[in-house]
Amino acid sequence: MGGKQSRSFSTKELNEVSMGQRSKSALRDDQPTLSSAAERIRRHATVHFGYSTLSLAMRALDKTPAELWELRELQKLNLSMNCLCSLPSTLGALDNLVILNLWGNNLSSLPPEIGLLKKLRVLFACRNRLSEVPEELGSCTCLEVLSLANNQITGLPGSLAAMNSLTKLNLSHNRIAHIPTCVYTMKGLVFLHLACNRLETIADQIQDLVNLKILIVEGNSIHTLPKTLCFLQSLELLNVDFNDLQNVPVELYLLSRLGRLACHPMDKGLHIIHNPLLKPIQEVLQGGLSALYNYLKPT
Repeated sequence: MGGKQSRSFSTKELNEVSMGQRSKSALRDDQPTLSSAAERIRRHATVHFGYSTLSLAMRALDKTPAELWELRELQKLNLSMNCLCSLPSTLGALDNLVILNLWGNNLSSLPPEIGLLKKLRVLFACRNRLSEVPEELGSCTCLEVLSLANNQITGLPGSLAAMNSLTKLNLSHNRIAHIPTCVYTMKGLVFLHLACNRLETIADQIQDLVNLKILIVEGNSIHTLPKTLCFLQSLELLNVDFNDLQNVPVELYLLSRLGRLACHPMDKGLHIIHNPLLKPIQEVLQGGLSALYNYLKPT
């Protein structure tokens, strides 16, 4: 499981990769001279949908091969489901990366050099042991999808406010007590997942996320919803189940795209019945969402 094993995968384990997945087009004429070990790793890179791709998933790696960081042409790198506890600063050398998958490791931190990945559009760092996110990640302004779910994160650095391209953010199953201020500036967000944290409130600034279609905050301790939430008229899925809600804002009927009461966690609609709702809201909901909206609408 030590360093020698993580290097020997290129002779034994990587030979199991299908020959049909290899492609000479993964090589570029202008590539610098590499070490022989790096060349052996490169032979297992493929071109997938036009991207130079390398998967080292499920290899039981506790450290990455040093030669990996020589492959600057890589655009997609999958290191998921290994035993990695850290990543080297040389990660920043892969400045052509578009997708980086770190899912299911033991990472306690991300190196500051991740901020050098200026072309990065998708980062999966879920199911690790992260307690914080480096300020430098805010330099990855091309990020469109960021998943930090199932970690130990309590907040995000303000530098992430620069992520104007971000459309999907998953912070579920962490230790977040307040929605980070930077999230409210991510006006491109379409999907925001904050389930199973320690939230008690949602700030009025939620109204700034005008493109939001999916908001999931189930499994927190939220006791009231701000009326400004009801101005997000693009919302198609609002999951507030398993909180401490006793009432709803009168303006809730403005969320016309919700359409119905929903049960399955990812079904479109309003998820709310699993709350200690008071009468008459609790009784009105038995007639469905339309009954609730008719009750809330001013006469």
